[in-house]
Amino acid sequence: MDRLPDWLDTSNESAEVTEKPATCETHGQYTSRHIIARIWSRCPQCEAQRRSAEEAKAEEDARKAREFRHRKLIGRAAVPERFVGRTFENFKADTDDKRRALSILRDYCDNFDENARNGRGLILSGKPGTGKSHLASSVLQAHLDKDVLYATCLDLIRMVRETWRRDSEKSERQVLTYLSGLDLLVIDEMGVQYGTDGEQTILFDVLDGRYRAMKPTILLTNQDAEGLKAYIGERTFDRLRETCKLVPFEWESYRPQARKEAAA
Repeated sequence: MDRLPDWLDTSNESAEVTEKPATCETHGQYTSRHIIARIWSRCPQCEAQRRSAEEAKAEEDARKAREFRHRKLIGRAAVPERFVGRTFENFKADTDDKRRALSILRDYCDNFDENARNGRGLILSGKPGTGKSHLASSVLQAHLDKDVLYATCLDLIRMVRETWRRDSEKSERQVLTYLSGLDLLVIDEMGVQYGTDGEQTILFDVLDGRYRAMKPTILLTNQDAEGLKAYIGERTFDRLRETCKLVPFEWESYRPQARKEAAA
């Protein structure tokens, strides 16, 4: 019969014995202490390594669970992959105008609950490649615990139009109710489409629903105020003017510089 390990002693020793010498095949001699009945403590170095490995595994499992939940929330919010991980910290604010825009968006994000209670939103207006999507997605990703959505203007129009199919599982009212109830809706590429009467009607229904529900919206557009008004219509623009602060992004696109940095 193989010899039992020192920590599991079946010998009939005196109950007064609380310590005894023992041998670990890896770490050599150690003092084993009596625990209960015939159970004695194991090698302290082996036990420390075991606890350390268990803690490391638990920490890694927790990290993976957090990462899985985060990716699930990112997917639910439909954040474009290009903007996942964009934060205020990695926005390159190298001019006074950029620093002002960054400050406004950061302040809006830090005070989001108050802004949400009052239905306050933002209009980020400027040329392509100036960081509007970066900062808007930074706000959204800071509040993934809420019911938030990132969508282009065309996405919203398609969401509503798809309900017009006979085989649609959702009604137009259901989609509009969903869009009206989101805690935060980021709408990108406002003004890229034609601005037909049909599109204006859909956008009015979406934004008017959010206006009535006092839900905040962040709009991103390449248009100035007059161009946006012409695109979405006076009724919708009037509601935005009441609830949204216009933040100008009046600098050149960062994309040419980004291409140079990528090629370096």
